Amino acid sequence: MIALITGASSGIGRELAKNMASRGVNLILVARRTERLLQLKQEIQYNCSNVKVKTITADLSREDRCRELYEKVKDYNIDFLFNNAGFGLYGDFIHTSLDDELNMINVNIKAVHILTKLFLADFARRDFGYIMNTASVAGFMAGPLFATYYATKNYVLQLTKAIYEELRSKGSKVVISALCPGPVDTEFNTVAGIKKFGMPTVSDAYVADYAVERMLCGDLVIIPGVTTKAAAASSRFAPTKLLLRTVRTIQEQKN
Repeated sequence: MIALITGASSGIGRELAKNMASRGVNLILVARRTERLLQLKQEIQYNCSNVKVKTITADLSREDRCRELYEKVKDYNIDFLFNNAGFGLYGDFIHTSLDDELNMINVNIKAVHILTKLFLADFARRDFGYIMNTASVAGFMAGPLFATYYATKNYVLQLTKAIYEELRSKGSKVVISALCPGPVDTEFNTVAGIKKFGMPTVSDAYVADYAVERMLCGDLVIIPGVTTKAAAASSRFAPTKLLLRTVRTIQEQKN
């Protein structure tokens, strides 16, 4: 079996790669940083000598690179697609960089959309395959001081849920899941421009293992951690304006 993992050079993506390798799954690892990918490949092959690892350097903020990636690997008969690449940006919407936000939309939304659509067609023909789209607990709400990031994760979560129902109604055996972690101890802080999380964090290794286990069980929405589950649940019942003020207060603690 073969898994394709985007955003594989660090954080959850890196741990997903190690987790799938430990299960004997061959890997195609995708990220922008070639050196990091090669280091991960070496580590995995040292620990799991029976696992084959292919690395592809690609900037998924570009639509043509997403399409090129699919063309490069479509004949491998991928079994697992992990759309994990993504990043955030902290600050008042009026002050954050438009170019950075558009780049985020390209990575967090367009790349996920393109790859999901292209690979799903192959999976549907075979009536087999797993897709995991990394969303966030942010996908359940709006995010003052993280407005664009939260909006992108809303898109990923709702798209995944809609596709799930389309597949279910046809009796398809293809599994699609949305991973919705809360704060995870990764490089996300540095990239997003924040100094700390406003909530307790969990490890990326824990998130990856929990996510894979629940995906294999066919879960649609995967929320690791008790605190994150509580945050997601409360967002459904809290008055909108109160929830917005609460989220903003949490975000302000990050800087």
